[in-house]
Parts: sequence; structure tokens; C-alpha cells
Amino acid sequence: MKITRWRSKAMRHQGAWGVLAALVSACLFGLGTPLAKLLLNQTSPWLLAGLLYAGSGLGLLVYRQVRGLPTPRLAPNERGWLLAAVVCGGVLAPVLLMLGLVSMPASHAALLLNAEAVLTTLLAWAVFKEHIGRRIALGMAAIVAGALLLSWPSTSFGTEGLSAASLWPASAVLLACALWALDNNFTRKVSLNDATWIACVKGCAAGLSNLTLAFALGASLIPWSLVGASMTLGFFAYGVSLTLFVVALRHLGASRAGAYFSIAPFVGAVFSVLLLGEPVTWQALSAGALMALGVGLHLTEQHSHGHTHVALSHDHAHTHTEDDLHHQHAHLPGEWLANDEGGRPHSHPHQHAPQTHDHAHYPDAEHRHAH
Repeated sequence: MKITRWRSKAMRHQGAWGVLAALVSACLFGLGTPLAKLLLNQTSPWLLAGLLYAGSGLGLLVYRQVRGLPTPRLAPNERGWLLAAVVCGGVLAPVLLMLGLVSMPASHAALLLNAEAVLTTLLAWAVFKEHIGRRIALGMAAIVAGALLLSWPSTSFGTEGLSAASLWPASAVLLACALWALDNNFTRKVSLNDATWIACVKGCAAGLSNLTLAFALGASLIPWSLVGASMTLGFFAYGVSLTLFVVALRHLGASRAGAYFSIAPFVGAVFSVLLLGEPVTWQALSAGALMALGVGLHLTEQHSHGHTHVALSHDHAHTHTEDDLHHQHAHLPGEWLANDEGGRPHSHPHQHAPQTHDHAHYPDAEHRHAH
């Protein structure tokens, strides 16, 4: 019993930063949806998407310059994953979200973004082989039911209410969710690298490409005050949020990080009502209840079994606290030692010896094993 309690404590300690990072990331991103809706009244979807990501990338670039942070060197097999993440999550997805927001209430769009967590989980399971338990699967089903309810045209329940025009806004948001789900799983492949650098690269690349496309399509110049507001929103809702989400991916894996991130749509829906005065519809309430059930099932999942770790060598930030079961190694001469006893993270190449044990865990960087 004592060993079981210690192992549970170890899981809580190792996952605590990942959970906190995912929740704060979700709140920042959720607040961004209604605020973006306000800005869309004064600019085009392409231009706003470009400004949001430009603010994200440039803000993080300034932060990194002030801190004097070094530029990481991606392994050759990681570069393709980062490029794919930039295209899917930075170039295409935000424009689709802005296009959907133009023609639907921000509260509905915010709740519909829960589909991202479901699609992230499905991809993590089907393509990237993350383990999905019964509770996660039931939670996904509830979130999908809520998304379908929100996607149904509110003007009619008959076939006459279904048209390309009525389905387009929700379809655009759902397609954005699918691209962000791809982005999440691609980013997990490079999540051991500096999170601020990953978010900075994605922001700068996506901002430049979307601004170029916006002006190529005839976007008009807007007041500098609106440019500043858009870029500031992008820095927090996309830049800081994405940085924290990369940290969550590192500690929790794609499916669990996506589950915690699922509170973002609820934050967005609440602020859509408070800031924009949007009505609370039966669809939003019913879908919100279904999605809340799904998120609750995700957040209460427990995962523990005997598993074997193969020998592994890599380089990433870690600590040597007693609760970290996988980083109890000694340092070589010249490696970072100061204040290590206090549990401060540091980074250097290190090896993991093969071991077999049984404890509660997430599918983080140390637990990507078969089941």
C-alpha cells in the first residue's frame, strides 16, 4: 500500500506541471475566440489570422532575445514534423476558424472547438499508437454528440434546413479542429525541444504566410491601434498558449493534453455570452452538458500497468527529484549541478537504462510503449 501511494504521488508530481500548463493554455486560447469575433467586425479573416500569429511569433522572438535563449538544433527526423505542424496548425487552421466565426455565434464556435480534443485523441490512438482506455473513449463519444448538436442548423430540423450555406460555418470550424489535431500530434514529435522556440517558429512562419495571402487577396490596411490589439491578442491566445501546450504535450502525451485543453471551448462560450451578449440557446446548453460530461470522463482517467522501458538516449529538460522515476542518473564532470537538489530543471544528453516496473503514468516522453 505504501509503494502504491508513492507511485501515485510520483504520477501526480510528474504530471502536475503538464496539467497546469494545459489548463492555462486552454483558458488563454478560449478567451481568444470571442475577442477575435470582435476584431472580425473591423478586418478580414485572412488578415486577422496573419496578425494573430505574427503577434505570437514576434512576441516570443522578443522574449527569447531578452532572455538570451539559445536556438535548439532539431534532429533530422524532427524537421519534417515541425514543418507539417506549421502548415496545418499555423497556416490553414486559423483562417478556417476565422471564416467560420464570421457566420456563426462565437459561443457556438467556441464549444464546437471541443472537436479538436476528440480528433487529437483519435489520431494519437489510430496513427501514433497512444493507448486509449474506456473512459477516454466514452468521453470522446459525449464530446462528438455535443459537436453534432452544435453543427445542426438551428433554423430547422427538417431537410429544408440543410444547405451548404447553413453547414459551412460549422464545417469550417470542424475542419480547423482536424488540422489542429494533426498539428498537436505532429508537435508532440518535437515537444522535447524548447517550447518557446517551437511556438516562435510556428508563429512567425504562419504569420508571414497568412499576411502575404491576405494582401494578395486584396486585404485593406487597418488602423495601427487595431493591428496592435490583434497582435497582442495573438501573443497571449496563440503564442503563450501554444508554448504551454507544448509543455503539456511533453508531460502528458497528445490525447491527455488534448483532454485537459478541452476546457478552452467552455471558457470561450462563457466569455462570448459575457462580452458579446450572445443569447444562451438550448443547443449551446445541451451541447455544453454533453461536452462537460466528456471532459469530466477524460480528466478522471487513471492508467497503471506493468511496462518495460527499452534503452534510450536523448536530451531534454528534466529534474532529479525522488518522485521522478526516470531521471535518477549521475552527472558527468562539467555537467550542470547547481541547485539540482532543489529540483530545478536542467538539460543535457543522458541515457535511460532498460527497466520494468508498474506505476501510474501518462503517455509522456518516457512512456510511449505498446499495450
